[in-house]
Amino acid sequence: MGYYDEQNQTRKDKKVTRGMNWFLPSTFGAVIGASVMLVAGPFVTNTDQPAMSQSAVQSSENQSATNVSYDVSTDITKAVEKAQGSVVSITKYEDGFSLDNQDGQADQAAGSGSGVIYKKEDGRAFVVTNNHVIEGASSLEVTLNNEEKLDANLLGADPLLDLAVLEIDGSKVDTVAEFGSSDSLKTGEPAIALGNPLGFLEGSVTQGIISNTNRSIPVDLDNNGQADYSADVIQTDASINPGNSGGALINIQGQLIGINSSKIAQTQVEGIGFAIPINVAEPIINQLETTGEVKRPVMGVTPASLAEVPKQHWSGTLNLPEEVDGGVVLMGISPSSPASEAGLKERDVIVKLDDQEIKSSAELRKYLYSNKKVGDEMKVTFYRDGEVQTTTMTLANQKAL
Repeated sequence: MGYYDEQNQTRKDKKVTRGMNWFLPSTFGAVIGASVMLVAGPFVTNTDQPAMSQSAVQSSENQSATNVSYDVSTDITKAVEKAQGSVVSITKYEDGFSLDNQDGQADQAAGSGSGVIYKKEDGRAFVVTNNHVIEGASSLEVTLNNEEKLDANLLGADPLLDLAVLEIDGSKVDTVAEFGSSDSLKTGEPAIALGNPLGFLEGSVTQGIISNTNRSIPVDLDNNGQADYSADVIQTDASINPGNSGGALINIQGQLIGINSSKIAQTQVEGIGFAIPINVAEPIINQLETTGEVKRPVMGVTPASLAEVPKQHWSGTLNLPEEVDGGVVLMGISPSSPASEAGLKERDVIVKLDDQEIKSSAELRKYLYSNKKVGDEMKVTFYRDGEVQTTTMTLANQKAL
């Protein structure tokens, strides 16, 4: 699974400009070809056709072109008109590219993306975007739909779900996105992506359909080649390109149903875009806005998927029965953690949390983060020395360990 690189976008723009020169000769050739066809036409005669009468010639000469103006208004244009003002461009500056540079060098952006204004109150406005859009920033700038630029303050970020919340001056903001429901989406219904692809095509709109309402995508947070989490996303064929990250995916009513994330993508693939469902994102957004962080329950273990363990250790070191084909091996237990107090030990193999079968560490985290909160009790079913056992633990806050 690859990741789009949205860093150093400004420096890439020059390459894009040079790369566009190839288009000119082919376009010119197409125009010439059409011109030749049009010029050649009048010189071809057909003696079998009757001559045009004088009255017909005069009638033809008296005709003039008429300009006709159409007011095109569709469900799509109405949806875009409703939501477009809430979509902003976000520019990231890193150390060495700060706005208050004192060494005489021109300011340069280190990356760019998109965001959505979702709330306005008490003179402030709040913007949701992707974590990878703002990651590593020393300062941030938001450009509104009317091209007005505002300083932005980062309130909080969540790398796991790739979300971040910014705060800007609300006095300049006129449009706020209306939340829809990602839970009620249907495969095949229209979907519209709004954002700023490539960092300079501001206000771009692409349209497609919902390809899948609940696609699970493996996420590798530490880049070790193993999935750390299984993210539930909306799949759409509406074009989502670098720079669209953090922008809006809206329904035909102009309501926000997802946050575009072009971070999750494969190279040489078209018609596959992903967005974080708004019903999944909303509680995370609220926590980031109010507390600056996301509180998730933890067990206090270092998990590894059984599939990562060489097969000879399944029946040997772990002494697992033949019918066990998946689970999570505990590679470490934190002292005074919920797992330690519940009696779990290294090399125990978890196969169930409550009544949910667990086949991998990604499934373990997904169940934990999606179904539990700090202070909840949870039953754990595991194998130790070939015997199945159960225990109950009370989940703790990650920062408490």
